[in-house]
Amino acid sequence: MTTSERTTFDSAAAETILRRACELAGLDPEGIEMLRLGDHAVFRIDGGRIVSRVGRHADRLPSVRREVAVAQWLTAEGYPSVRLVTEAVQPVVVEGHPVTFWEGLADGEKYASTREMGGLLRRLHELEPPHLSLPELRPFDKVKQRLARAELRAETRAYLADLAGKLASEYEKLEYVLSPGHLHGDFNVGNVLRDAEGQPKVIDLDGFATGPREWDLTQTAMYYDSFGWHTEAEYADFAEGYGFDVRHWPGYVVLRSIRELLMVTWLSQNAGANPRAAEEVEKRVETLRSGGSRRAWAPF
Repeated sequence: MTTSERTTFDSAAAETILRRACELAGLDPEGIEMLRLGDHAVFRIDGGRIVSRVGRHADRLPSVRREVAVAQWLTAEGYPSVRLVTEAVQPVVVEGHPVTFWEGLADGEKYASTREMGGLLRRLHELEPPHLSLPELRPFDKVKQRLARAELRAETRAYLADLAGKLASEYEKLEYVLSPGHLHGDFNVGNVLRDAEGQPKVIDLDGFATGPREWDLTQTAMYYDSFGWHTEAEYADFAEGYGFDVRHWPGYVVLRSIRELLMVTWLSQNAGANPRAAEEVEKRVETLRSGGSRRAWAPF
């Protein structure tokens, strides 16, 4: 029985699952500290020596198994990405929830430069395709799953579902200019951290898929032009590091809108257990309705 069948998946429920997973994996659950709660609950253990990800639902298991396979592929390729803790056979499954354990990168979250990000993403896209099955990118599947489970006002749910339908229609009509291939799926500054030696490493590997390379470029572009989280110079460094500015491609605005929708539905998963998250979801939805500035969106 998963937490979704018996209680809310909150920090306490996730920590209980994590402690049981540590026991099964033969790891010491010393100094557990939650970092964030989304599709996974992410924890630091033992001062950050290990980072653990606890899947929100049992349906995360296929993607987590794929994440483990991707991590093994990237390690074999010598690509600078997060490494699995080798002491445990992974994933560990507790009450249906997949749990993984990763080597911690540093004491705190120290981010790579945007120029390094661009270079790392280009290098990733230039790797020979892996000999493992990657799914086709289907961003609206996540939207549908999240809306089905989120505790939202009926009007809000209906608006987001309608918006998803309109964007899905536009998405199907896009014509891409970059060659398709394997994708990270969630490439942004929060997922490129420095290790203890100061070297940048790519993390969060569960979104790997195949599809348009423009998808992996969109978040950094929107973090600059929609949210102001990167400066103009930082974004220019990213585009130069990769060798392409996705904002000059006509389909960018559609991918940006889909990414914004995903940001709202990602947060909606916590609306039932977190009043602040519920309030933020409604604020974000209002800006989607009105075309207002996204710069007022609070980080979570």
